[in-house]
Amino acid sequence: MKIIKKVLVKQIVTEKSRKKLLNQFNKQKMRLEQECQQLLFEKKKLQNKPGVSKQDVTRRFQNEITKRREKMDLIDFKIEQMEMLELGVEIVEDEVEALVEVTKGMNWEEIMSEQSIVIKDGIIVRIDK
Repeated sequence: MKIIKKVLVKQIVTEKSRKKLLNQFNKQKMRLEQECQQLLFEKKKLQNKPGVSKQDVTRRFQNEITKRREKMDLIDFKIEQMEMLELGVEIVEDEVEALVEVTKGMNWEEIMSEQSIVIKDGIIVRIDK
């Protein structure tokens, strides 16, 4: 029988990987800012429509804008943390699913123990079991 198991993907921080992650964070932040601008535009457009409650429109759009602003604040925090990290430390970057073959008599604790794949600049350097 096969089961699906979660495996952590860890990355060793290098100057190259730090720049890549900071670039990803900045792109996410820019995208969120664009979404906020689009939401403000849509809000103004809807508010000028007759028969639409301006308060409901304002509340709904403000909730969406607030969610995006909170995500942007989180990204700012991640950027600060990334800049403080020392080179060579391992950070959790992702989580993937692995297909694991299980058979009668196998040690369940061993199968379910945390596993991780460690990468450095896009190259797998270690698989921890």
